[in-house]
Amino acid sequence: MTDKTYNVLFLCTGNSARSILAESILDKDGGGRFKAFSAGSQPKGEVNPHALKELEALGYPSTGFASKSWDIFAEPGAPEMDFIFTVCDSAAGEACPVWIGHPMTAHWGVEDPAKNRISAFLSLPIASIDRLALEHKLRQIGRLEGASLKSAKAE
Repeated sequence: MTDKTYNVLFLCTGNSARSILAESILDKDGGGRFKAFSAGSQPKGEVNPHALKELEALGYPSTGFASKSWDIFAEPGAPEMDFIFTVCDSAAGEACPVWIGHPMTAHWGVEDPAKNRISAFLSLPIASIDRLALEHKLRQIGRLEGASLKSAKAE
């Protein structure tokens, strides 16, 4: 008797970071029980190099990824998905293709950590804050939700 390997597709708009991270993590941590894929509704065409560096730093696979359209997973001959998870709010609100096999779907929203941190950085009163306070604020931004384990441990 063989155990079934479940196909899981992670979707995000650009398929450059969050969905790539999820694909790599599930493939490794799933221990062969899952085969992960990722795609985007409007793929950027390249994977964010910071996402790949983070995967590598944490011991996850960081090569062989590509930013691609979700349409390839709705075509005949595409792997049939068992689960599809959207990981960004904009992808969750879009009209998805009709998926082969009618997989179970859910939205697992993950905020874009880079965008979140940039917004926090932009709100700092840089011209009117002393250097020590500014350094403290910058470290706080690094600890915002979605921070890497590596940068959290450095604090």
